[in-house]
Amino acid sequence: MTTERPEGERYTHGYHQAIVSSYALRTAEECAAFLLPHLPADAVVLDMGSGPGTITAGLARRVGRVIGLDASEEMVEQSRRLVQGRGIDNATFVLGSAYDLPWSDGYFDVVYAHQLLQHLVDPVRALREARRVLRPGGLLAVRDADYGTMVHAPTDPTLARWLDLYHKVTAANGGEADAGRFVLSWVVRAGFKDPIVSTRTTTYATVEERVAWGGLWEVRVIASDFADHATKNGFATRAELEKISDAFRRWTDQPDAFWAFLHGEVLAVRP
Repeated sequence: MTTERPEGERYTHGYHQAIVSSYALRTAEECAAFLLPHLPADAVVLDMGSGPGTITAGLARRVGRVIGLDASEEMVEQSRRLVQGRGIDNATFVLGSAYDLPWSDGYFDVVYAHQLLQHLVDPVRALREARRVLRPGGLLAVRDADYGTMVHAPTDPTLARWLDLYHKVTAANGGEADAGRFVLSWVVRAGFKDPIVSTRTTTYATVEERVAWGGLWEVRVIASDFADHATKNGFATRAELEKISDAFRRWTDQPDAFWAFLHGEVLAVRP
């Protein structure tokens, strides 16, 4: 088993505390709503790219057993502490790569991946590996954001510059910022059948939501791995990143500020 990424692939976001804290707010009810009605109560589920484990914990409340897989030892350890603290005994976590799953063919009833494929240089390869570990008739559920659908108001050219910069950084890291529109294609190319496609929108418009998004990026754009990728690749200077951070701060403080984007979701069956 390996956790090494393919050549040219880097995780754009990194594990700054501000990022991990935002991931820890994710729930199965929100992020796996398209999957939950289809979950058998006795299912064995793989959560690929499980992060801090909050979605995994929510899935565990509904099925027989869940295994979370993540390439970060820090995330695996945090997830283990989370489920132990919540008294969940049917969720375990494994360090590993989506390209090299350490299970036999047909091991799982369901494979779920949330916001993972956008960071992979070869998402189809990872999906084929997911197909391998699914039993015939097993269910795949994938969900990814599409940064190209982002809209905001009040408009600000500095925030538009951030979105362009995000696309450049992600592409340089081997990922696809607009993954939401491509997940269906990737799933079909990986050999799954009977896809059901849906979309959901994330909206930030209340005071709390604006702080959650704008406040997060105010920090991320200057203090996370994103900042290092942007400067080391020559896409932006530290001074420009500071200006973008200030723009997010101004946006957050606007009483009529609005931000939204969609996620592409696909359910499909392993033949």
